[in-house]
Amino acid sequence: MIFKKLTLLTSAATVLALSSMAAGAENLRFWTTEEQPDRLAKQEAMAEAFEAKTGNTVEVIPVTESELGTRATAAFAAGDLPDVIYHSLQYALPWAEAGILDMDAATDVIEALGADTFAPGALAMAAMDDGYASVPANGWTQMIVYRKDLFDAAGLAAPTSYAAVEAAIEKLHNPPEMYGFVAATKVDEAFMSQVLEHVFLANGVSPVDADGFAPLDEAKTIEVLEFYKKIANASPPGDLYWDQARTLYFSGNTAMVFWSPFILDELAGLRDSAPPTINDDPTSTELASKTGIVTNFSGPSNPDGAAYANINYFGITTDASTDAAEEFVEFSMDEGYLETLSIAPEGMFPTRRGTEEAPTYFITEWAKLPVGVDRKAPLGDLYAQDMIDEIVGGLDVAQRWGVKEGQLGLASKMNNSQVINRIVRQFIDGDIDAKTAVADLNAELSAIE
Repeated sequence: MIFKKLTLLTSAATVLALSSMAAGAENLRFWTTEEQPDRLAKQEAMAEAFEAKTGNTVEVIPVTESELGTRATAAFAAGDLPDVIYHSLQYALPWAEAGILDMDAATDVIEALGADTFAPGALAMAAMDDGYASVPANGWTQMIVYRKDLFDAAGLAAPTSYAAVEAAIEKLHNPPEMYGFVAATKVDEAFMSQVLEHVFLANGVSPVDADGFAPLDEAKTIEVLEFYKKIANASPPGDLYWDQARTLYFSGNTAMVFWSPFILDELAGLRDSAPPTINDDPTSTELASKTGIVTNFSGPSNPDGAAYANINYFGITTDASTDAAEEFVEFSMDEGYLETLSIAPEGMFPTRRGTEEAPTYFITEWAKLPVGVDRKAPLGDLYAQDMIDEIVGGLDVAQRWGVKEGQLGLASKMNNSQVINRIVRQFIDGDIDAKTAVADLNAELSAIE
């Protein structure tokens, strides 16, 4: 009888607790640009896990990335923003300044998780005077992908600088069997803009400062131009972009390319639509085993170098149910963080390294997440630990034009105009000299508002 009463009391207490949780539950809306079906399914599973823990529901709403800016602006005007938005770097500071994002909420989350557990570069890109615009969720750094086996055999240092790349070209360039590089030269491709920004950053050159357009330093920019001409001259003829770079690297006909980390699973023969052709086995990991990568790259006028990065963030909006939204973002960056990264581990490097108690926990566990399309394997099984460290280490020093100056929007317009691509290509082709190229760049970039 006593046992029955205790059971009834326990059951009543459980019902009461569940009722209380349900009564206080929030219904959150979460916009995400990761809208492919398999990626949505993972985000919905994470939302369900969060609901099971807290009682708060999360509606996962896919938004096409090209429409995100317009939709957010319209929702802000209507007072109908979602609670949390997964967004790219370009929106972080402008949205915070416009009142779309709640900087205090993002800062609360970062401080609760521990600012020192995040990659410094990823945090710095969202930094404001009194806190952070958004919480760094994940990111990737552009890489120089190179044939480490050939470098080692020739006694060459890794291509971490202009000089090291030029030395490697001198020894390895032997066309058509082996091109020293495959540089981006197709002016109407965003790939060329992305590569050039990395090369300019590497030498400490930017077209913007805190006041807007900043004239390019002639001497430093000439160093950039002359370097780029050298790698272009060591490339095959024609208009080159990411496709030729990947194809020639996969066939074993180039020593170096610029590429994003989304090449990492393909290098290891895990994607049938883009197989390595260095041998007769499209599923072989041979090319991956012969590959090295560099993320932080330097020019002669900037010995510290720079890594070009693309970072994604969780932004808590000013219309949010703030406490519940903060709790959801904390969950997504802590208990649910590996699920967040598992959406696409080869392109989602951990911007949060670990916890206060285990500082490298998320890096270690991320390397165990399976990557690939037609076959799966963890990056940690495919690449050595020093490569894993290099892959994620770029986020510590990640940079982009205009971020620290508060001019990311202007810098993006400059890139999108393709002015830089066009004038650099004119210099490469010998149509203009270096000083004229710098003057033309300054004249045309200064007219962009």
